[in-house]
Amino acid sequence: MRRKFLNLLLLVFLSSTVKVKAQTAEVTQLVLNIEKLDQLRKILQELKDGYQILFKGYSTIRDLSRGNFKLHEAFLDGLLQVSPAVKNYSRVQDIIRCQLAIIKEYKSAYQKLSSSGSFSSAELDYISGVYERLASQSLKNLDALDTALTPKKLRASDDERLGLIDRVYQDMTDQLSFLRSFNSNAGLLSAQRSAEKADIELTKKLYDL
Repeated sequence: MRRKFLNLLLLVFLSSTVKVKAQTAEVTQLVLNIEKLDQLRKILQELKDGYQILFKGYSTIRDLSRGNFKLHEAFLDGLLQVSPAVKNYSRVQDIIRCQLAIIKEYKSAYQKLSSSGSFSSAELDYISGVYERLASQSLKNLDALDTALTPKKLRASDDERLGLIDRVYQDMTDQLSFLRSFNSNAGLLSAQRSAEKADIELTKKLYDL
């Protein structure tokens, strides 16, 4: 009887021990789970903080980019405008005067040369071709001048527009100088041939040929 009681007591003790161990394991696992949750919260918070920093940085860069684009756009739009300094540049009128002189002088010269009787048809065609090329180039220069003076046609600063006008002016004055030299030489040749022709005619009269 006593042995049975002892066995029963031992069984109760062992059962309690097992339960205590089981409860201890559960508590330990619970503590570990809580620690894991804390670590997970920290990781999530770090990710959130990193995202917020990244987003703020992106927003800042985006805003700066938009601001710079607006400034850049305003600058480019400004380059499409023509200032009074460009419009009133003295060489604009000089270019127009050169163009008028080229047209007037080559037409007058061609009329004299073609009516002089000193040149053959082939020579007159050559002379006419020279005048046509000069006229064509001068019109291209006027187109360039128009581009420099017309708003929204050319994206350029005042200095660049003035530089373009200077180049047009130089080309026009070179053309006018060439035309005058060409007309002078053609006029001399015409006069020389006319003099030679007159001498021949005089010789024929003198010798009754």
